[in-house]
Amino acid sequence: MTIVGIRCDAGARTGVGHLVRCVALAEELVARGAGVRFLSDLGGVEWAEVQLSRRGLPWHPPPFDPVALVAAIERLEIDALVIDSYTLPPPHSAAVRRTGRRVLAVVDGDFRGQSADIYVDQNLDSVIHVEDAIGLAGLDYALLRSSVRSLRPVTPPVHRSGRTPKVVAFFGGTDAYRAAPQVARLLTRTGVGFEATIIGADEELRAELAGIEAGPGQRFEVIAPTDDLPKLLAGADLAVSASGTSTWELLCLGLPAALVWVVDNQILGYERVMARGIAAGLGQLGHFGDDAVAALRRLLTDASLRTELAARAWAAVDGRGVERVADALLRAG
Repeated sequence: MTIVGIRCDAGARTGVGHLVRCVALAEELVARGAGVRFLSDLGGVEWAEVQLSRRGLPWHPPPFDPVALVAAIERLEIDALVIDSYTLPPPHSAAVRRTGRRVLAVVDGDFRGQSADIYVDQNLDSVIHVEDAIGLAGLDYALLRSSVRSLRPVTPPVHRSGRTPKVVAFFGGTDAYRAAPQVARLLTRTGVGFEATIIGADEELRAELAGIEAGPGQRFEVIAPTDDLPKLLAGADLAVSASGTSTWELLCLGLPAALVWVVDNQILGYERVMARGIAAGLGQLGHFGDDAVAALRRLLTDASLRTELAARAWAAVDGRGVERVADALLRAG
């Protein structure tokens, strides 16, 4: 049996995007009979720890230097290592490769010096050209969890006029930049009716969200992070979220999305998605103006626009990226 180690990070400031896509790959590897061992810093985020424990995925503390990483890999009899981290020093991946084990690096444009046999960049319109390495680039390699893939509709959803739209707004497992209250207030400024489920990542955020007054015909339900988020999204008419890794999940579901860029490393992906017209844009968090209000109002009131976005989104991500990445990783061995 092939044993794959996964070195990724999560945390209050780091977020959980790296972990979520690694969990998606782990699910596929386990389904194919491979073993998976996480060597990861989960930053004390309970939600992140639950994602591993509920799937029966072993989790070990991250080794602190290249020598310790190699020692852990040998002790756990790991055959290949997946790296998905913005902070891991490059000597770690180089040390593992020197042992003859293969390394797959999940990147977002910048390789950050990592040495790998396989590079995966799941971002829209990404390109990878590295001599003596396999490059898997673009949305064909988007790493999506089985809970999302199983809910992908057979055909793009069609939206009908005449009913109050259901909105789901979420900003990752930690919402480190406190986006949810800003988006809730933006929704109220549209002046039109909606039923919105807002994810509050912690008690402080949920308390702030509970204090936001909805307008006529507007209703908020504030909930804690939940593993049922994919089901909530599948039943929604519109999602509002950050322009991060969750974007590809929304596209796979054929869900019209209004995206916000929260941190600088999301700008490029945001601009590419806007250029393709596969989601709507609200701009930068903290800088919402009248144009963001108008864009959100149109999405809430124009069912035909939502139908157009749904069709383009659904066609952009087929949900099989995790299969293609697992094929490459296991074949390379």
